[in-house]
Amino acid sequence: MQLFPPQQSSPLQLSRFGKKLCTEAGIVSLMDDLGEALRVNPDMIFMGGGNPARIPAMEQVFEDALRATLASPQETHQLLGLYQPPQGDAQLLDSLAGLLANEYGWPITRANIALANGSQSAFFVLFNLFAGEYPDGSIKRIQLPLTPEYLGYSDQGIHPDFFTATRPSIEMLPNGFFKYHVDFSQLTITSETGALCVSRPTNPTGNVISDDELLKLDTLAREHKIPFIVDGAYGTPFPNILFTDAQPHWNDNTILVLSLSKLGLPGARTGIVIAAPEIIDAFAKANTILSLATGNFGPAIARHLLEDGKILQLGRTIVAPFYRARMEHAVATFKQHLSDLPCYIHKPEGAIFLWLWFKGLPISSEALYQRLKARGVLVVSGHHFFPGLADDWQHKHECIRVTYCQDAATVEQGAAIIADEVRHVFRNQ
Repeated sequence: MQLFPPQQSSPLQLSRFGKKLCTEAGIVSLMDDLGEALRVNPDMIFMGGGNPARIPAMEQVFEDALRATLASPQETHQLLGLYQPPQGDAQLLDSLAGLLANEYGWPITRANIALANGSQSAFFVLFNLFAGEYPDGSIKRIQLPLTPEYLGYSDQGIHPDFFTATRPSIEMLPNGFFKYHVDFSQLTITSETGALCVSRPTNPTGNVISDDELLKLDTLAREHKIPFIVDGAYGTPFPNILFTDAQPHWNDNTILVLSLSKLGLPGARTGIVIAAPEIIDAFAKANTILSLATGNFGPAIARHLLEDGKILQLGRTIVAPFYRARMEHAVATFKQHLSDLPCYIHKPEGAIFLWLWFKGLPISSEALYQRLKARGVLVVSGHHFFPGLADDWQHKHECIRVTYCQDAATVEQGAAIIADEVRHVFRNQ
């Protein structure tokens, strides 16, 4: 006799907010692949994620900073036993403001900076501050002047149809390279634009919007009285993973978002928002409601990195040269293996990825991703990186993103398998 018959569970009922955030988003798929590769199949060639490379010299710097923190009873207590105020660690904010004011002449103080638990969570707050439904019933959107753009933006909006985007112009370059540019002839800002946003360097392509393009976008934002958000997670002032000249940009209409992740501290989950004081005040209040307080680990390390401008020097002398060498090797490797295929590489100007365009690919980039995954190589399908683009542009189904953070042998092995699979696809179309 069964005393307690099994209960039939009812379907999970979710709010609109719940359904919006529980979708099979590209960023969820990417992070799931990352965990799967590291946890279940460590032999998988992981060329899809955004994990930074291990740089021994940087790891030593972090270890030294952590040891110095733990050697001080006061700093140890700040690390383990205190909540941060809404804007984040005051000492760090003062040090960062001083560094940027001295180095670049930016007129900023502590009131211009707030911390977040990673730049991903910072963008959730920022995007929803400026886009969505307004009190008067109007709807505003985040406008991306250039696609492809970071896939992690795609599902950040609470309101539907949260993004609008403009197709880039494509410049074909010698030796199998190409480059995206902002197509200002097609870029239209309307009353529905809540803010402009670009990443620089761009994830996924490694594109760096030129100083001239940046200033034009800044001017347009000012003319339309909307904020200009610049995602500098890979860029300047730090970690400075740049292979071309690019000047740091900030003014009172710019919201610059930085991160400690690509310096080599993704586990610290520390994002940095630099903006006008009224924006920082609104951001800090919203972030406190969502997260209560930012973590202490990242600020504890960063305080030591900011001494005497050390964080800028580390980017210029260790981080950027390391990734430049990895990039140059990856480009040479893929060119060798893909030389007989209609493949073009976006000119790598920064970040930690190569963006490969297989012109006329007979299958979708998503199907290619699945086939490569079955062969033990993880990449990211390009179609994820076009949030807000209304038309179904064939180009977005012909590209994949690969990372070159792994050691040389792993990149070579992965490139050979990718080339072999793509070759098979073209021969059997």
